[in-house]
Amino acid sequence: MAADSEPESEVFEITDFTTASEWERFISKIEEVLNDWKLIGISSGKPLEKGIYTTGAWEEKSDEISFADFKFSVTHHYLVQEPSDRDGKEEPAEDALPLPMQDLLCMNNDFPPRAHCLVRWYGLREFVVIAPAANNDAVLSESKCNLLLSSVSIALGNTGCQVPLFVQIHQKWRRMYVGECQGPGVRTDFEMVHLRKVPNQYTHLSGLLDIFKSKIGCPLMPLPPVSMAIRLTYVLQDWQQYFWPQQPPDIDALVGGEVGGLEFGKLPFGACEDPISELHLATTWPHLTEGIIVDNDVYSDLDPIQAPQWSVRIRKADNPQCLLGDFLNEFFKLCRRKESTDEILGRSAFEEDGKEVADITHALSKLTEPAPVPIHKLSVTNMVHSAKKKIRKHRGVDESPLNNEVLNTILLFLFPDAAEKLADGVESGTSPSAGNNPPPENEDYNLFSQFKSAPSDSLTYKLALCLCMINFYHGGVKGVAHLWQEFVLEMRYRWENNYLIPGLANGPPDLRCCLLHQKLQMLNCCIERKKARDEGKRGSVSDRSPGVSSGDAGKGADHSGDNAKETDKEKEVGKSWESWSDSEEEFFECLSDTEDLKGNGQENLKKGGAKEGSKEPVNLKPEGRLHPHGKLTLLHPGEPLYIPITQEPAPMTEDLLEEQSEVLAKLGTSAEGAHLRARMQSACLLSDMESFKAANPGCCLEDFVRWYSPRDYIEEEVVDEKGNVVIKGELSARMKIPSNMWVEAWETAKPVPARRQKRLFDDTREAEKVLHYLAVQKPADLARHLLSCIIHAAVLKVKEEEVLEDISSVKKIIKQIISHSSKVLRFPNPEDKKLEEIIAQIMSVEAIIARARSLKAKFGVEKCENEEEKEDLQRFVNCLLEQPEVSVLGAGRGPAGSVIHKLFVNAQRLTESSDEVSAMPPLDEELRRSGSSDERRLNTGAVPDFPPPTGREVILRTTVPRPAPYSKPLPQRMYSVLTKEDFRLAGAFSADTTFF
Repeated sequence: MAADSEPESEVFEITDFTTASEWERFISKIEEVLNDWKLIGISSGKPLEKGIYTTGAWEEKSDEISFADFKFSVTHHYLVQEPSDRDGKEEPAEDALPLPMQDLLCMNNDFPPRAHCLVRWYGLREFVVIAPAANNDAVLSESKCNLLLSSVSIALGNTGCQVPLFVQIHQKWRRMYVGECQGPGVRTDFEMVHLRKVPNQYTHLSGLLDIFKSKIGCPLMPLPPVSMAIRLTYVLQDWQQYFWPQQPPDIDALVGGEVGGLEFGKLPFGACEDPISELHLATTWPHLTEGIIVDNDVYSDLDPIQAPQWSVRIRKADNPQCLLGDFLNEFFKLCRRKESTDEILGRSAFEEDGKEVADITHALSKLTEPAPVPIHKLSVTNMVHSAKKKIRKHRGVDESPLNNEVLNTILLFLFPDAAEKLADGVESGTSPSAGNNPPPENEDYNLFSQFKSAPSDSLTYKLALCLCMINFYHGGVKGVAHLWQEFVLEMRYRWENNYLIPGLANGPPDLRCCLLHQKLQMLNCCIERKKARDEGKRGSVSDRSPGVSSGDAGKGADHSGDNAKETDKEKEVGKSWESWSDSEEEFFECLSDTEDLKGNGQENLKKGGAKEGSKEPVNLKPEGRLHPHGKLTLLHPGEPLYIPITQEPAPMTEDLLEEQSEVLAKLGTSAEGAHLRARMQSACLLSDMESFKAANPGCCLEDFVRWYSPRDYIEEEVVDEKGNVVIKGELSARMKIPSNMWVEAWETAKPVPARRQKRLFDDTREAEKVLHYLAVQKPADLARHLLSCIIHAAVLKVKEEEVLEDISSVKKIIKQIISHSSKVLRFPNPEDKKLEEIIAQIMSVEAIIARARSLKAKFGVEKCENEEEKEDLQRFVNCLLEQPEVSVLGAGRGPAGSVIHKLFVNAQRLTESSDEVSAMPPLDEELRRSGSSDERRLNTGAVPDFPPPTGREVILRTTVPRPAPYSKPLPQRMYSVLTKEDFRLAGAFSADTTFF
């Protein structure tokens, strides 16, 4: 049995060599990815156009594979080409070289300014890179590098893929790649050398040619000529000879109080430092043949002035300090503050030793409740003035965040009617500045409706600009709190003394504006009503009204023609409240006994036979008539139908509308809830019905509907008994519904003229609510309210500045900012992140415009007298802003080239001592001398026009047979770049594999 068991145990120890190893799986995965991306087979395409690597679109797609547990990312980079390139006549010759090998020799896209490093080094339009997936992973050992390269070679051979495949080795920052490209009978190896310190023999062209030729190892003698492309890059960092044109604001003057409306009405703009840090000049010799020029360690023919091609790029300063951006950021920081105004200015300012001052809200409740106490004893003004005295008592003049000069200047800017008020006394309450002229109808003015901010000529907009200025220059959040406190006190003063607030459009709150603007408009409405009522007490009482509410669609058109006897003051107010009350009472909330009796009489009339009309009591006189409604007559008495004087609906701000909608929604969907909701919404309807009954004794519901809602009165032509065609009318179907709210309201309405009705709009209560709302706003709340105005102002400022420069890219960004802002600011409480994005966009536009001005100053665009040259320079500056690299027309001899040459010469001179500089002849004379830079160098001493090149790039190309004389001639290419701390050789060497 033992002998039998031995063979069985040996069976289990057999190793199965058919199982795929990790290496084979890795190769299989590479092949699978290449198949998925359809990179198999012959690659075809038309020859590359000049500059396509810069102007064309590059795309990439990635996948992930692993070798055992080590993950690699595979990325396919390719230039997007038109479908016709691939789908056209694809009939390449059998012995045609793969497309990547043809690209190695293409000279149309040497030194692209913005491309992947492998595109710059090898001139490829398509390639695949395999790199470690994690940033900190690296393939360091030589054996692993060779293993990966073998994997790539096998995968390319198995699939027939002609796209070059690279493997990234060593640390990522070194950008070291090795790779391979295979075609029918040909192979190109991509190799690389990267050194920190360059050997001396490779710092010039002759040394690079030697290494290129030795690497090719061509058996032919003599060697075919080598084509060369050379680029030398010079960097200009010293701009000292050109002062930065932006003048920072005079902070001392601002702090000293010398601030006019101009400064406080506009935001600052521009960079405080030069937004252009460096200018890079690339001088290029695109097509040179070996032997034409000499460049060795002793002598060089490569004079930048003689280079046939110049191109320039600019390096922008990282986050240059810009005034508008700083203002926006500092104001936005206010939104995150938590302190209240009391905490910032000191709570003790509102407290007195041993005695608490009553809260303003307490005064509000006492004002609105019926009490026999004389009103003047509860005057909120007394409390406010006592609070101001205590503020000044506890806080000395020196301790105030804003000094009096600055504060007075700001208040005069915000309230221009204050000076008139001091001169004219009470009459200034009707100053023209209280109302606005019709707004200009243009796109910029109407931005406020998109941003939900405020019109650019409004008080709210000016207040936002002043707070922004104070926050930046005058004490930060303390200054903001101080100004806001003074602003609220001014609002209180104007309410108490019937002075309209300037800079606000007449009429109800504009719901397109920010909530703070709506609140101020509401307060203005209250002041307007109170002022009209107080004037009505002093003047004679009449039943005329300037017009009918714009909100009542069916009440007819403009009736202002009947108001010829109105005083100028009444016209400015434009409301129907001047004839409200004969009494000296502050409120007229209840009906008198006589009115009750009249109401009862009219109610009896309705019950007894309102429809017949003939039973109308003789003693009931019409009241509150405005004028006849055209030729309409009452249906039953046949008397003319008069339009009554009505109360206007109460103006509402968006927060009140929201509260009202919430209350109505909470009533539910039950029948009782719906009924109650309808009654709450019909207060205005009931008021108008009572006014109509008072103006038209003996009227019926049909008469009211004919005036108020003509669509609900349907008239038809019918033939009567005598055969005559007559018009017969009746109420619409919705008016005949049982328990219709209109019918119920009509039955309960009493004939009471508007001037004796309970007010729909209690201006006193609403004004106190607005003033309390303003008083409790923290600086952070205030900043949130006004941020939309500041963004609005910033956009207008940017547009104004852009018009001066006319930069097309900036126009597009401004349109994007407006579109983005209108989406974000339209809704309440926008996210901080989205607001930061808007501010960042505005800052980027400011930086672009600042760069344009910096370049204009440096290139002397405005000083250029020749119009043609001026246009060329302007075009050149605009291109520098929008393109990564710009060619200089005429190279060193064109208008832009001569300016750049001067800049470099000046910078070189500044490197010498000041004594030598003063002894030198003027620059213009020197440049006018004929001869090369070498001759000038001899004439002016040893100072060269240009510094040593910061970067030297050389591309060497040739076509030679390798590895044998009878092999197919194939492209060979080597790219070299030399900088101060870096030296790199990137070679692509092709070989014929048919017999090797």
